[in-house]
Amino acid sequence: MSSPIPSSPAATAGINFSPLRDRTRHAAPQVFELLREKIIALELPPGTTLSRQELQQQFGLSSTPIRDALMRLEEEALVEVFPQHATRVSRIDLDHARQASFLRRAVEVEMVHTLARQPDPALIERLRQTIRAQQAFAEANDLLQFNSQDRLMHRLMHEAAGIPDLVSLVQRRNGHIERLRRLHLPMPGKVRQTLQDHIAIVEAIAAGDPAAASSAMREHLSRSLAFAAEIRAQNPGYFRD
Repeated sequence: MSSPIPSSPAATAGINFSPLRDRTRHAAPQVFELLREKIIALELPPGTTLSRQELQQQFGLSSTPIRDALMRLEEEALVEVFPQHATRVSRIDLDHARQASFLRRAVEVEMVHTLARQPDPALIERLRQTIRAQQAFAEANDLLQFNSQDRLMHRLMHEAAGIPDLVSLVQRRNGHIERLRRLHLPMPGKVRQTLQDHIAIVEAIAAGDPAAASSAMREHLSRSLAFAAEIRAQNPGYFRD
């Protein structure tokens, strides 16, 4: 059974959107991307009600692109749409998170195995650069930029392995595991562990050791789920019953 719909609109979550400036692109994809990023970053927390009328006013758009953007978010299970009533940011579903984690492990464990069979010095140096950037952001306690470098590192490996299109495939399924990970990231030791994982992955690729690279990636992508019970206990309102 679904939990009650909150009465608070998007504005009460402290989010204000400016009218779109880039009118050369279709509006709905831009709205989708902006809302998705706010949901994944937990700036629009699970359970937040989104007012379509308010979103139209803030983005300076008609109802059609707002509706289309919300439909795409519903397809990714990031919002729940109640016809003629309201749209709510979905609560984190651990079953969704487990399936998304399974998919990502299947792709990325094989990805690093492939990269380690023929190490590319240029790629390895680029990956080490992202790790150095992450270390700097960690020291500055800038988790937003730390996470941005994390995503860049994985995208670089997808591209180097010749599977760039799988980034979007994985992304369409990863909304729940990504939000779980965002809740995990500020916990003591998580940032340090992420850096250690990244170093282990890159050095295994550099050493031409596919088995070690695969093992390091598998462990890396399994950690947030391993802490799911603790994360949920600290943020019970963010999770589906």
